[in-house]
Order: sequence, then structure tokens, then C-alpha cells
Amino acid sequence: MQVDLNCDLGEAFGNYSFGGDEQIIPLITSANIACGFHAGDQHVMNETIKLAKAHGVGIGAHPGLPDLQGFGRRNMDLSPNEIYDIVVYQIGALSGFCKIHNVKINHVKPHGALYQMGARNKDIARAIAQAVFDIDKTLIYVGLSNTSLISEAKLVGLTTASEVFADRRYEDDGQLVSRKEHDALITDTNEAIEQVVNMVKSQTVVAKSQKTISIEADTICVHGDGAHALDFVTQIRERLTKEGVSIKSLGG
Repeated sequence: MQVDLNCDLGEAFGNYSFGGDEQIIPLITSANIACGFHAGDQHVMNETIKLAKAHGVGIGAHPGLPDLQGFGRRNMDLSPNEIYDIVVYQIGALSGFCKIHNVKINHVKPHGALYQMGARNKDIARAIAQAVFDIDKTLIYVGLSNTSLISEAKLVGLTTASEVFADRRYEDDGQLVSRKEHDALITDTNEAIEQVVNMVKSQTVVAKSQKTISIEADTICVHGDGAHALDFVTQIRERLTKEGVSIKSLGG
């Protein structure tokens, strides 16, 4: 049994530091690097790629909506064509820095509201997946388990990785509880760890309503901007190892 452990990183901007990338990257197997639209900038992308390469961590593009002020977590009324273009643009930006460091993008994972919109809307999901496929059909596409993100990517012809979240609660239909809800986030480390173990070993998760639902867990996400991110990553890795689960990067 094996699983990937990913984290959303590279989210600093200009003079503003953000997250604990240097401490987290050695503990994960995949890094989703912000591409400048919802967070990050050209310098941060460059430095985060160097850091990931130094630790042998899989590099992923993390394209989001063009909303720095809202951190890409506010819905925008964009057409599928517009979404296609912003995804191509951001993957292209990260690809340039990967090229100069002689590394390759391993995967793509949409960010924030773009991710949630795609999970619920097949047209948006198809636009994102098509953009990824047209750039490089060998890229692994990361999306929320059992949603349109995965099904549309498969229809396009991409290899997919179903993602689960250590620090988020779930609805009965497998969607994530909206961040607007007061209990959307899991802040207790022990609760997060138990949720992860259940998702990986039993392929189930207990929803907000206490209903047990099926889920696929190819990769586990811990949000890099969370207050407990480093603690979550450290303890999740230790617990999974004790449970006999190998932590390996996507495609590894």
C-alpha cells in the first residue's frame, strides 16, 4: 500500500513571506507550486522549484484564478475558454523555470475556487483537463476524489490521481465542506491523522453528517497556509509509516 503526500507551496509574494516551505518540503513527496495568479511570483516559483529539486520532491503546477486579493478562493464568472487560457498560461510559466533547472513538471492540481468549480461543473472540469492534456498529455492530473475533476480528466485521456484532504471535512456527496462554514477545517492534529488513516486504509471518510462515504486516496493534501501544516505533515508521515503505508511521489 502506498500514497503520495502533497502540499500547496510557493505562496509567498514579493516582500511577503508565507508558509514554511523550507521545513515542509523535505517531508512531502509532491509540491503543488503556485503560478502567480492566486499567489506566488516569478522569484518564488524559481526558488521553490530549486528547493523541491534539492529534496527529490515531485513538482506540480498549481494554477488558480487571477485573484491575489482573495487568494484564489472566490468564485469568478469565467467561460470554459477563459479557464483554458489561464491554466495554459500558468503551467507555461512554471515550465520555464523547470526547464532552466533541468527538471520536469510531474503533475497539475488546480487551486482553490478553480478546483471547487471544476469538481462541481463538468464544462469547467473539461476545460482545465484539456489545457493540461494539450500542454503535455503525460502530466498526472490531481483532482478531488469521485468528482468531475477526475471523470473529465479521464475522458480527455489524462492519468489521474484522486486526492483526499487531511484538514478538510466532507459533505455526503464527497464534496468538501465550504470554507464559509465554521467547521470546514480540521485543526486538531489527532483528528486529521485519524481521518487520513481511514481514507488510505479503508478508502472511506466520515462526512460532516456522520455518514461514512467511499473515497479514493492516491494522494493526501495538507494545505501549506494552514496554521498546523508542519505538524500535520510530520505526524501524518510518521503514522502512515507505522501503519505500513509507503509514502511515494505520484508516478513513483
